[in-house]
This record gives sequence, C-alpha cells and structure tokens, in this order.
Amino acid sequence: MSDAGRPVILVADDEDDVRDLVVYRLSRSGYDVVEARDGEEALRLAAGAPPDLAVLDVMMPKVDGYEVTRRLRADAATSRIPVILLTSRSQESDVSHGFDVGADDYLKKPFNPDELTARVRALLARR
Repeated sequence: MSDAGRPVILVADDEDDVRDLVVYRLSRSGYDVVEARDGEEALRLAAGAPPDLAVLDVMMPKVDGYEVTRRLRADAATSRIPVILLTSRSQESDVSHGFDVGADDYLKKPFNPDELTARVRALLARR
C-alpha cells in the first residue's frame, strides 16, 4: 500500500504506448502505479518496495516476464505478489508456461482496459 493507502501496482512493458495505457487506466481506477521499461528494472523496483500486484509484459529486454515472475516467486519478500502476464504471445503453450512459472492471470494483447482493471481488482480482493 502507498502512503495514501492505495494499492501499488508495478507495470512493466517495453512498449511505451502499452505501458502508458495500462498506467493511465490503473491510475484512473485509484491505484498508485510504478513503471518499469524492462524486466531488470521491474525486479529492482519490486525488491526495493514490493508492490501489491505486478502487470508484466512477457517479451521484454534484459529479463522477460516469465523470468521476472519466476524470480519474484523465488524470493520470500516478493513471492506472494499477484502477477498478471500481459502479452501478445497467446498460444496455449505460452499461456501454460505463464502459469507454470507462477503467474496468477494471463491477459492477451490486444486487451480490453476494463477487463484488465477488473482482473486487478479481483486479484487484490483475494489478498
């Protein structure tokens, strides 16, 4: 939770327009959002101040979303952070792999921003 008592969402995507859209929608829905442009930055931000939830693109430079999820799950400080993978990789094997590495949800691009917000809300309600 932020100082204002709002949930903090980590959004990691190397595509500026997608990241901006996600940040805008989540901010408008009452969440505090921190942004990362690649997986390495996402891991650094999560380690410094664990967010309440992470929305991760799968295909990012340096460290991909699968590996970010795997590393979050392996660290006791971040292991319980709900993770939504957001990606254009939509084959069944990609979705299965996302769940295998520990993702809580998987949303395919292009996505409906209202659906993303609803999934964030649902995952946070389970915490």
